[in-house]
Amino acid sequence: MEASEEYVILVDENDNPIGTEEKVRCHLPDGLLHRAFTALLFEEDTRRLILGRRAPSKMLWPGCWDGTFASHPRESETYVSSCERRMPEELGTTTSFDYIFKFEYHVPYKEIGSENEICGTLAGTVPDVTALSPTRGEIDFVEAVTAGELADDLVDNPMSYCPWLLVALYMLDLPDPAAQRHCGPVLDAWGDGSMRGVLLEAIEQHMPRSAWRLIPQ
Repeated sequence: MEASEEYVILVDENDNPIGTEEKVRCHLPDGLLHRAFTALLFEEDTRRLILGRRAPSKMLWPGCWDGTFASHPRESETYVSSCERRMPEELGTTTSFDYIFKFEYHVPYKEIGSENEICGTLAGTVPDVTALSPTRGEIDFVEAVTAGELADDLVDNPMSYCPWLLVALYMLDLPDPAAQRHCGPVLDAWGDGSMRGVLLEAIEQHMPRSAWRLIPQ
């Protein structure tokens, strides 16, 4: 589990570093804009997305479904290197990742805190979900789902999912070829546009459309 004294990278609206701040301070209700990433792992053959359920001890969105895992780059890291460094710490194994895009969002969590991040989104594959061994205190459980299964559950349980996951999945259908060319065939079932309406409705349960945006490449 990451120490509470960890510092994260503060950034401006264009993702330029402007300093560092203690991680917990950045996640208070008036949290400062900082750099983060979310990782989406897919099973190689089934193309199912592996979701991670956040540990109940988490300060924000405890017990909610996330992308496979999420964290924060260190000062010497890129989005890809930080993700590949963090994966064995959270899931007990390694793989390579491709950077897809990044987005900014700001969303409160009850009266406890908020996420105010520029979030790099990365994709990778593993043979199947059984290859992962979640770390206690970080990820409570992992489960592989199809796009249809996720869409069905989002209709009834949008607040059971982390908002940054929903934004990342929504943006997989971007018309921008510069972003799409990194995705590869493994993402075909997730970027075909069929989920966008469901995802947008789920996002709006968490935050207004003005609270998130794609960062230009």
